Amino acid sequence: MIAAMTNAERPAPEHDPTNEMDAWRHTGRQAVDWIADYLEGIEARRVQSDRSPGEVRAMLPNFAPETPDSIESVWRDMDEIIVPGLMNWQSPTFFGYFPANNSPPSILGEFLSAGLGVQGMLWSTSPACTELESLVLDWLVELMGLPATFRTDQVGGGVIQDSASSATLCAMIAARDRASQGQARTEGTRQPLVVYASSDAHSSVDKAAMICGIGSQNVRHMAVNSLRQMDLSVLQSQLESDLAAGRIPTMVVATIGTTATGAIDDVRAIADLCQQHDIWLHVDAAMMGAAAICPEFRWVHEGVDRCDSYCFNPHKWLLVNFDCDCFYVRDRKWLTRSLSINPEYLRNEATDSGQVIDYRDWQIPLGRRFRALKLWFVLRLYGAKHLREMVTDHCAMAEQLAEWIRCNPSLVLDGRQLNLLTFRHVDGDDASAALLQRMNDAGRVFLTHAKVADRFILRACVGQRTTSGRHLETLRSELQSAIESAG
Repeated sequence: MIAAMTNAERPAPEHDPTNEMDAWRHTGRQAVDWIADYLEGIEARRVQSDRSPGEVRAMLPNFAPETPDSIESVWRDMDEIIVPGLMNWQSPTFFGYFPANNSPPSILGEFLSAGLGVQGMLWSTSPACTELESLVLDWLVELMGLPATFRTDQVGGGVIQDSASSATLCAMIAARDRASQGQARTEGTRQPLVVYASSDAHSSVDKAAMICGIGSQNVRHMAVNSLRQMDLSVLQSQLESDLAAGRIPTMVVATIGTTATGAIDDVRAIADLCQQHDIWLHVDAAMMGAAAICPEFRWVHEGVDRCDSYCFNPHKWLLVNFDCDCFYVRDRKWLTRSLSINPEYLRNEATDSGQVIDYRDWQIPLGRRFRALKLWFVLRLYGAKHLREMVTDHCAMAEQLAEWIRCNPSLVLDGRQLNLLTFRHVDGDDASAALLQRMNDAGRVFLTHAKVADRFILRACVGQRTTSGRHLETLRSELQSAIESAG
C-alpha cells in the first residue's frame, strides 16, 4: 500500500504559476504571428494534403509527455507535421465543397471567447453572452431582409447553433411535438410521423429523424423537377397518400441551395401546402442564404416569411469561422417547450421572472460558448458594405468561369447558381472523374464532385475571402492543362 505524501514531501511544481501569464503573453504573440504567416503564405502550399492514411500519427509519439514540452518543439511539429497534413481550406484556390471562411476579425472574436471562458447556458451565467447574441441575430434579420417575427423582441427569435445539422434537428423536435401535441415527447405516438424533403436535400434531415425518434424510414425523399427543385405535384400526392394511411405529416424541409447544385426550392408554393395541412416548414439556407445580405439577391428568400424555422451559416460565406449557424423560429414557444428542462441547480431569479432568454432551451446541449463574439467582430470590423461587395464579387467571378466553360469545347456547363457552378467533360463520367483527379493531385487547386441524375459532375464554388481574378485564372489554367494532358 502506498502511503499518502504530505504537502511538505511533495515535489515543487516544475513551473511557477505566478509567471504563467508572462510566458503566455509571449507565446500568444507567437501564435498570432504564426497564424498571420500561415494565412499570408497559404497560396504557396498544396491545397489538398498528400499525406497517406496513418502517416501523421506515425510521426508523433504514442504517449502523452510526462513533463512539459517546449513551445519551440510544438511550433516545429505544427510546421513539419500538422500543417502538411491539412486540407488548406483558406487557400484562395480552394473551390471545393463550400466556403469555410475565417477572417482576422472572426479569429480575434474566437480568441477572446476562449480567453473569457464563459458559459452562456443561462442569461444569469453571463448576461452579456446572451444579450449580444440576441442583438447580432436581430442585426442579421434587418441586414438580410428576414421576417420581423424572427427578431428576439418578437414572438420568434434567433439562436446560434453549431451547424445547420443541429438547426434541422432542433426544428424537427419542435415539429414532432407540435404535430403530436406533445405526446411524442413522453410517450411516443401510435401513428407514424412523416418528414418530407427533396431527393437533393442534405443528409442531416435523415440523421435528425434517426435521432429524434421519427425514424429514417419515415423520411420521404421527393423527386425533383428539371430545375432540381422539390417536385410539388409529387409532394402533394405523397401528403395525400400518408394522410389516407393514417400517418401524420409533420415537417417539410425546403432547401435554399442544395449541396450538389445549389438548387433553390419553391418555398412559397411549399408553404401553401404546409399551411393547408398544418405542417411545420423548415428552410435550410446553409450557404446561399448569406447572399441575401445583397438586396439584389434577396429573391433567394422568397417565401421565407411563411416558414416556421430557418437557418443559414455565416461560417460558410460571411467570413465567420466554423462553427456559427444562425437558426430562427417564427414562434419560440414550440422550440422551448420541446427543449426546456429546469433542474433545481439551474433555477434562478432571472429565469423565474420570464424576462430573459435562456439559450440552453433553444439547443440540444446545456452548455454553450460565446459564439456571438466572432459574429459581432466581423459585422463591426468589416461592416455590411464590405460583405455585400465580397458576395457580389464572388458571384461575378463564378459567372466569368461559367462563360469560359460555355466556350470550352471539352466541357459542358450544367448550371450556375450564385457562386456555385457545375460542369462535366463532354466525353462522359470517366473523363470527368479523371479530369478531377488530375487537377486535385497536382495540388494547385481543389474541386469536388457530385452525382446528379446518375451523372458525374464537377463542382466549383467561388467563396474564399482572398480569391481574386488571378486565382480564377489559375483555375482556368489548371482545367485546360488537365484537359490537354488527357490527350
